[in-house]
Amino acid sequence: MSNVAEFVEERARRLVEQDLADGILRVTLANPPANALSVAMMAAIGSALETARNDALVRVIILSAKGKLFCAGHDLKEITAARGDEDRGRAFFERTMNECAALMQAIVTHPKPVIAEVAGLATAAGCQLVASCDLAIASTEATFCTPGVNIGLFCSTPMVALTRNVSRKQAMEMLLTGETIDATTAREFGLVNRVVPPEYLNQVVNKYAQAIASKSPLTLRIGKEAFYRQAEMSLEDAYRYAAGVMVENMMARDAEEGIGAFVQKRKPEWKGE
Repeated sequence: MSNVAEFVEERARRLVEQDLADGILRVTLANPPANALSVAMMAAIGSALETARNDALVRVIILSAKGKLFCAGHDLKEITAARGDEDRGRAFFERTMNECAALMQAIVTHPKPVIAEVAGLATAAGCQLVASCDLAIASTEATFCTPGVNIGLFCSTPMVALTRNVSRKQAMEMLLTGETIDATTAREFGLVNRVVPPEYLNQVVNKYAQAIASKSPLTLRIGKEAFYRQAEMSLEDAYRYAAGVMVENMMARDAEEGIGAFVQKRKPEWKGE
């Protein structure tokens, strides 16, 4: 590995912190105050997710952040610097948007459930990051916005995740006005699952993670994949697809064990198969 590559890899490692305990992997954005989704930050998060994909010790992933901001979206200083390139930044912009899209899809298609723990502001692509997670728990101090319209840049990519979480009218309200909404409004919109006092945020998120981590990892993988796939289908196709998934799930050893344990009134022993 070249010295440059080693430097980039080491920098990426410093941008996120990882902690694994009891099947729960906490990935923390650790570049305050903005925790911006620079190319390096997206690579660091993506690397953590990819490593966790095939790690049997990881059952659930929590995305959290250091500082007062959860994530300020793309690094505008990085974007501005790229305008000095011969192509006025086009190649860099394409790379940034493509890598961002890949990261968000990696969360949705990840075999392990991903929970966003939001203590502060999640703006633009930071809001997109929250919307891409399977669950989101927010502090009462958390806020959300897609303010690109205020600087002449419509939040088109955050829009993709946003419109898959909230109604069209609510999504357009956020996208057209660029205004910030509080955590309670975000819950009413369907962007987050729960809103809790700041002092209880970590505790509540861990409780959710522990409850999920206690389930069969095979069942979680099957269910998460099926959830997102059927959501894009017609009602008839969704039922046909889900019925097939259900049959295959019933054939799994973990389903046999789970049903047997329920009937016998004992705790199941998951094998992940």
